Amino acid sequence: MPICLYNHGALYTVKRQIIHHTPSWILSRRVSGFQKFFELGEEESASPFLDSRGKRISRNLFLKASLVSAILLFISFLLAIFSEGPFFVFPLALVYFISGTPALIAATEDIFLKQDVNIDTLTTVAAFCALGLGRPLEGALLLVLFALAGALEDVATLRAKGALSDLNELAPTKAYIVEPGGWLIERAVHDVRVGEKLAVRTGEVVPLDGVVCTGEASVSLAHLTGESKPIHVSQGASLSSGTKVIDGYVEIEVACTSHDSTVTKLIQLITRAHASRPQLTKVFDRFGRIYALCVMGLSCLIVLLLPVFGVPFFGASGSLLRAVNFLITASPCALILAVPISYLSALGSAVTRGAVLKASSVFDGLSRCQVVAFDKTGTLSKGKLSLVKISPLTPTSARKEPEVLRLAASLERYAVHPLASAIVEAYAEKKQPFLELENIQVTPGKGIGAAFKDAQVFIGIHRREEYREGVDKEKLLGRAVAVLEIGEEAYLFSLQDEVRKESAAVVETLRGQGKTVIMLTGDNEANARNLPLSLDQIYADLSPEDKLNKVTALSQNTDLLMVGDGINDAPALARATVSASMGELSSAAAREASDIILLRNDLTVLPWLFNKAQFTRVIVTENLILALLSILVGTSASLLGLLPLWLAVVLHEGSTLLVGLNALRLLRKK
Repeated sequence: MPICLYNHGALYTVKRQIIHHTPSWILSRRVSGFQKFFELGEEESASPFLDSRGKRISRNLFLKASLVSAILLFISFLLAIFSEGPFFVFPLALVYFISGTPALIAATEDIFLKQDVNIDTLTTVAAFCALGLGRPLEGALLLVLFALAGALEDVATLRAKGALSDLNELAPTKAYIVEPGGWLIERAVHDVRVGEKLAVRTGEVVPLDGVVCTGEASVSLAHLTGESKPIHVSQGASLSSGTKVIDGYVEIEVACTSHDSTVTKLIQLITRAHASRPQLTKVFDRFGRIYALCVMGLSCLIVLLLPVFGVPFFGASGSLLRAVNFLITASPCALILAVPISYLSALGSAVTRGAVLKASSVFDGLSRCQVVAFDKTGTLSKGKLSLVKISPLTPTSARKEPEVLRLAASLERYAVHPLASAIVEAYAEKKQPFLELENIQVTPGKGIGAAFKDAQVFIGIHRREEYREGVDKEKLLGRAVAVLEIGEEAYLFSLQDEVRKESAAVVETLRGQGKTVIMLTGDNEANARNLPLSLDQIYADLSPEDKLNKVTALSQNTDLLMVGDGINDAPALARATVSASMGELSSAAAREASDIILLRNDLTVLPWLFNKAQFTRVIVTENLILALLSILVGTSASLLGLLPLWLAVVLHEGSTLLVGLNALRLLRKK
């Protein structure tokens, strides 16, 4: 079996001797396919046991079988009307075989093996009761519509889970290990260990989380977070699995195994959210068996009691037919489907918008929240200082700003604190070389000094009393400062935490939705109040315990959404009614404690989520009303003998289809 080896882009093919056992990377790939199929609940067409032709045939197999049954039923109906002989029996028998056999087997297993009577059992019993009453066409209609409704429900559910499948496609099954000499060996992702080096080339997807140790490239997070703007990465940059390399070549040192990678964790979160059951669904599950037994018991009473009041046992409006109609219309298929399909659709829509919700019940919490509490640094702001201005501090300070910035950046490149990084980054935009300095001296906590030409230069904290007034003035505005001294000249560098460009609009939108927007921050009062945001309340100088106590106090009076990113926010996030963390920037503790992860760090998703939560409640309410009306109208008309069997079937299955289609409205991104 040949394998391919790559040496930094050069392709070499070498033949490998056939060995008696299957290579581990093949086994790992197969295990990966089985794991995806069984754990993620994929449809039959994704089965690793099928070849490509088998997968094409099995795609939406139940829906195809239901449509075939519907065509056969239509043919049988035409033959029953226009032919004189019993020719309609042959296509009708196929209908019962295709749609009736699976339903009958499932009902038999439920009753005799599981000793359970459920909603599906009611429908199956009703269909075969119709056959026993000499109405095979009506019974077949019920089976076909029941099969169609079930197949469409499966299609809708898979469509709602589409975001999970999309994410799963982001996880490559193989990686290229960099061996000594630059050789690249293909290996299954599951076999890659922490610390090994992987090569990722143009057009490939990063298979595991890691840090760039060699090379540079333009990468896209569009498939992972929806962020369309490419990002340039080089040595030292962190890359998440699922990131696509648009142009370039990088080697990354693996930071975690496939079980702990970003994509795997997202898939686990979405799978858990889809598996979570809304409260209403749990109620239906709890009383489903009792309800089914009650309906079957009432149907038997209808058969036995109505003749006492003069209703014939047989006939078009006899007690037996009325009981079957009651059995059909009382089956709460639409009621059972109404809630879960709505939440699944909403969850799928949220993922495509860039928000992963850990449970469907999060929508219920969001719909109740009236207060939104934001952390400051890293949430409302970028958590990154930027240079605001450079001001002269002495009368002799007459140098031009570009010259001053170049000298400051040439000094600060030897430091690692945030102020130094901001100054160097501001100068980096000019793409000019640094100045050559001599006798560089770094004094921790104070600054950096050096000799430049005939002058001594220093940047750091202010060292003269005459600079205090200018320094204090900037600090009152919530800015960080650094003083550059060039001989007798002095210049003040003012830096500020940059507010996210969307923060102001998000705050205004939330307030327009009737929310109270507050800020909880550990930063000082001046910095907190200097943010150009229309916040209702600001709480500053808070320790993690203070944040927790404040959230606890606020949550006693109203439901609250907390948004944060740091490890110090984790206790408050865990205590809030609903919590959200910034996907890329958040600490692991914050992501673990939060109910919502904003993949793109995009705060504009929050107002959208509030609207989606309200819309989900509306859809669920509409579906419940529609399903209950269908049951009430259908059962009442059945008891009075006003409902023919075929119309009872259409009413029952039609309401189920309408509920499913109505829920799919939640898939829209708007």
